[in-house]
Amino acid sequence: MEKQPVKHYIGLDVSMKESSICIVDETGKIIYEGEEKTDPKLLAIRVKEKAPSIEKIALESGSLSNWLVIELEKEGLPVICVDARHMAAVLSTNPNKNDRNDARGIAQAVRAGYIRTVCIKSQNDVDISIMLTARKMLVGQRRSQKNTMRGLLKSYGIRIQTSGSQLFIKQVNEKILGLPLTCQLSIKALIIAYEVIDKQISDLTNHLEKIAKEDKDVKRLMTIPGVGIITALSFKTVIKTPERFSDSRDVGAYLGMTPREYSSGEIQKKGRISKCGHGQMRSLLVEAATVMLTRTKSWCKPKAWALKIAKKKGMKKAAVALGRKLAVIMHRILITKEEFKFGEEAKAV
Repeated sequence: MEKQPVKHYIGLDVSMKESSICIVDETGKIIYEGEEKTDPKLLAIRVKEKAPSIEKIALESGSLSNWLVIELEKEGLPVICVDARHMAAVLSTNPNKNDRNDARGIAQAVRAGYIRTVCIKSQNDVDISIMLTARKMLVGQRRSQKNTMRGLLKSYGIRIQTSGSQLFIKQVNEKILGLPLTCQLSIKALIIAYEVIDKQISDLTNHLEKIAKEDKDVKRLMTIPGVGIITALSFKTVIKTPERFSDSRDVGAYLGMTPREYSSGEIQKKGRISKCGHGQMRSLLVEAATVMLTRTKSWCKPKAWALKIAKKKGMKKAAVALGRKLAVIMHRILITKEEFKFGEEAKAV
């Protein structure tokens, strides 16, 4: 009978410059420990040299994990990304924390199967995520510039009302005409920066609109009242592969929009939402829910359901609950490839 080759499990503790490597066999015996530069090709050469029969390679989720997993897969290695929060709880049992022990703990955890994998984004999803994040940062800077100008002009008793970009700049230019030269120079410098940021936001928004027009899934998501281009693109990018959720209701928990629960014996408590998921996506869903509740005139079942909650618990809790329901509905749309169904309003008896 031919002897089966020994399986090797590898844990990588990744840092910006160097990564710690630990290789164990199927019995848990340490075969190799060392360090290598955080370069996919160098890491692939080292693990192939030290472990001829690689069963699985694991590394924690982080800023470099997406790039490393994609590049190591190109080298033909069976690599996975594990949840950093879950792995932190596993590694906390070791009183001495260092890169070597972390790599050893990851290797032993992947050998025992005590891991929680993380879905890796495709290159297209990464590009869209970068664009959405850049736009969000620029929008925040534009808001900061606007509030700064309004605050500085209040020193002269000038109060400017909130308005659109073009009208706001026109009002500021009119109001600073009679002010001292030093103040005019300062405000004009802020105006120039404001206009540049506003132009970049407009360019990014136009590019995102082009992407949305070519994506059928995004168009279906936008049939939901209150869901716009940014929310639809962000949701599809965050969810990545909708088939990985066996139940659409799991999406709410994945995004941290379900209440925390403490249950022990006769004690059962439910608290606020966990907020353990994607923060930007969570805020976009709540914003879309608020628009559906307060701005849209069309009737639909989710809106009627949330309005009942608003009467009992208030508008804020209703918006969070509706945001969670929107996440479930949007996931079903990605699965079924159907547009949003408004439903029929019940007739009064």
